[in-house]
Amino acid sequence: MAASDVTVSGAPVSDAPREQDLAKCVHCGLCLNACPTYRELHVEMDSPRGRIYQMVQVSKGAPITESYQEHMDLCLACRGCETACPSGVEYGRLIEAARADIEQRVRRPLGTRFLRWLVFERLLPSRTALRLVGASLYIYQASGLQKLVRSSGMLKLMGKFGEIEPLAPPIETPFFYRHMGRVFPAQGPRRYRVALLSGCIANISFARLNEATVRVLQANGCDVTVHAEQTCCGALHVHAGLRGPARKLARQNIDALVDGNFDAIITNAGGCGSTLKEYDELLEHDPQYAERAKRFVEQMKDVNEFLASIDLNPRMGEVRATVTYQDSCHLAHGQKIRTAPRQLLARVPGLTVKEMRMPDICCGSAGIYNVVHTDLSMQLLEKKMQTVNATKAERIATANPGCMLQLRAGVLKHGEGQRVYHVVEILDEAYRAAN
Repeated sequence: MAASDVTVSGAPVSDAPREQDLAKCVHCGLCLNACPTYRELHVEMDSPRGRIYQMVQVSKGAPITESYQEHMDLCLACRGCETACPSGVEYGRLIEAARADIEQRVRRPLGTRFLRWLVFERLLPSRTALRLVGASLYIYQASGLQKLVRSSGMLKLMGKFGEIEPLAPPIETPFFYRHMGRVFPAQGPRRYRVALLSGCIANISFARLNEATVRVLQANGCDVTVHAEQTCCGALHVHAGLRGPARKLARQNIDALVDGNFDAIITNAGGCGSTLKEYDELLEHDPQYAERAKRFVEQMKDVNEFLASIDLNPRMGEVRATVTYQDSCHLAHGQKIRTAPRQLLARVPGLTVKEMRMPDICCGSAGIYNVVHTDLSMQLLEKKMQTVNATKAERIATANPGCMLQLRAGVLKHGEGQRVYHVVEILDEAYRAAN
């Protein structure tokens, strides 16, 4: 069990769901069809309404049972229910608080505690550890060993590892870490000064995406700072109920960037951006950081949101392709950004955009959900790929690296040879085609 890391007047502040947030739910059920787990399982307790009912019972003194933990853990936290809810229930805040409450009150098995400590507190915030893991994975992938393992059928004999191995991110060398501390000047007259948050795992597995993001921002008159003191955003920690470590990471990012006089702080990851824009909630009881967190949130922008809000550089070459856009859950439902990515794609000469059916239903990635709940994640992915295939598009665009990994796995398993792109990568392709 972990005590609360935040105190007010010397007393610990509970991270449990707040009564005023729980009371907003009128149990109307309009969230049910928007919930991926309910659509798959048809179990009331695995719907937003059902989970909130259970949270209310726990808030009234009911014990935290294994069943309660399982229902909370099985939620993707995609926040599709927030979009569907007529009462304005902030379900994302509730599910994160419920998981934090479990973390504070339940002592997990020793092996689970060690694994969570290793991943969340030693791997994700550490550049050294991520470099070592990245180098090891690169050797596995580049040496031909991965191809051998996959073609030999060994994965079927390797249990859980065999299930999640296809989800391992391809490692891209050189790592993006080499750009830490650099300022990339704008192309032409400078119009904006921005900072890019490059993430944690993205520095080793989406290095080319980060570089494409820098180039697109430069092409639109931005001086781009990649601050050396930035760190992991803490989104995965928040989703896992580990609010203490998440607050530590949030403070480091705020210290690094909030006083930098930037026009915007940019992320290219929809999942990260949702948490970054909620640093004010994460640190609302921290007297030293509450106001600074609010200023940080005011500057925080998703890259799609930022580019769609400025006078976009129109000097693009043609990209002759057909693309379908998959909404990142935390971009669409958490940040309420839907039109910006579509507007940007529509600006690319030669590009044809075909909408898929239900583009904002979760693909099953959801942070580490596809690793922890692989079977259900793959069921969601199969249905997602059916809607993708129906468009006959040869490209899939999205706005979150986690979705990209999931969709790549979906193409391998159920696709028709599509290629997966971030929206920014398509813009970068268009700008380079103009040169």
